[in-house]
Amino acid sequence: MTHSEIRPPERLHGLDALRGGALLLGVVLHASLSFFPQQIWIVADDSRSIGAAWLFFAIHLFRMTAFFLIAGLFAHMMLSRKGWWGFARDRAVRITGPLLAFWFPVMAGIVTALVWNAHANGMIVPGAPPPPPPTYDWTNVPLTHLWFLYVLSLFCIATLILRAPFAALDRNGGWGRVVDRITGALIGWWTPVLMAAPLALALWLDPKWIAFFAVPTPDAGLVPHTAALVGFGSAFGLGFLLDRRRELLDRIAAWSPIFLLVAVASGVAAYELAGGPKLAPMVEPTTTKAIAAAVCALAVYSSAFAALGLSLRFLSGHSPVRRYLADASYWVYILHLPLVMLAQVWVQDWPAPWWIKLAGVSLGVFAVCLGSYELLVRHGFMGKWLNGRRIPWRRRAEPEAVPAE
Repeated sequence: MTHSEIRPPERLHGLDALRGGALLLGVVLHASLSFFPQQIWIVADDSRSIGAAWLFFAIHLFRMTAFFLIAGLFAHMMLSRKGWWGFARDRAVRITGPLLAFWFPVMAGIVTALVWNAHANGMIVPGAPPPPPPTYDWTNVPLTHLWFLYVLSLFCIATLILRAPFAALDRNGGWGRVVDRITGALIGWWTPVLMAAPLALALWLDPKWIAFFAVPTPDAGLVPHTAALVGFGSAFGLGFLLDRRRELLDRIAAWSPIFLLVAVASGVAAYELAGGPKLAPMVEPTTTKAIAAAVCALAVYSSAFAALGLSLRFLSGHSPVRRYLADASYWVYILHLPLVMLAQVWVQDWPAPWWIKLAGVSLGVFAVCLGSYELLVRHGFMGKWLNGRRIPWRRRAEPEAVPAE
């Protein structure tokens, strides 16, 4: 029996929990932006703190890398189960479809928040002509926070393109055994170091790299940043290979304390080398930039593998609450950004500490998103569309008939 034929019977609840948590943390991540010490977001709250920048940095460092790592594993799982046509159809419906369907409503909500914020801060004078609208083309089209659907679609297309030649080469299983041995050699305490090397080079060569944002977010333009493709693509690829060697997940879980220690140390160092929440890019490929890129890349992967290993160790049991939140996380993430921005505009002048307003914005958005998920999505056709299954409404148990005396 080959490695790719070995499948544990139970569901990987730890990976479900981490994937859902990565998406749900996006709400807190975006909510924190208005509380930075200096304005880097369209909404600038009256109460600001460096604590918000630290919170953003800690979440942003590992969140999407861990997400793409799990996405790659699940991609191989689905490809093995459904074949190339079933895989292509499922990904087109559940990934590319929501991107196309929700992009315009999301943009409309964001524009509404921007206009409200401009009115609230006196940037729009009544009777004055409006500023000219921005012009967009394929180089700067705003993908908003839905960029991950676009990039994931590209990775799935690449998977299908690469599948044919590898399948032709692996008719007798020889190439597969070589790939499995290489995957096994990649997994150990050294994994973040090996994974960090190509990302560090890509960051060092990127003249627009802003160190505080770690892996650049490819949220504008149809051609993603090279560093983003390297960082997220490497994670997706390794996750894809890990599904062939599912037993290696136990090795990652065993090394998770080491990954966590490295993540904390390198994460703090990366923040300091970036100079905090600065928007100035490191343009020239200097020695200082090389050190910052190497430390940042190590922090990205060590934190992602720490999150993966800890989730496998402590969240692998079945939990109805975690399963519900994992199912809801896709809808929450699609819906959340305009709501976060509207809430930020609403509370920006309130006389309250930043952390109270951050908690209020986050919890309020969670409440609206989860409520709409339960009422509009989970039990209808959208639940099947987004999650691959529709959960029927529970029927009340009928009272037992009392026999007549």
